[in-house]
Amino acid sequence: MKKIRYSKDVDALLIELSDEPIAYAEDEGNVILHYSPDDKLVLVEILDFRHFLSEETLTELLAS
Repeated sequence: MKKIRYSKDVDALLIELSDEPIAYAEDEGNVILHYSPDDKLVLVEILDFRHFLSEETLTELLAS
């Protein structure tokens, strides 16, 4: 399961990689990595996402 969402109100891209529960997260600057209890990557949050991509590219990404 892979789901990509953009939260405009907080300018964050959320990439869900798994339905597993989240046990902990690691903050890597503008990227937050969420892990399951058995250390599998579950969710990636990219903050201040508009600094990475243009509005047009973001729209195309979410449409695919």
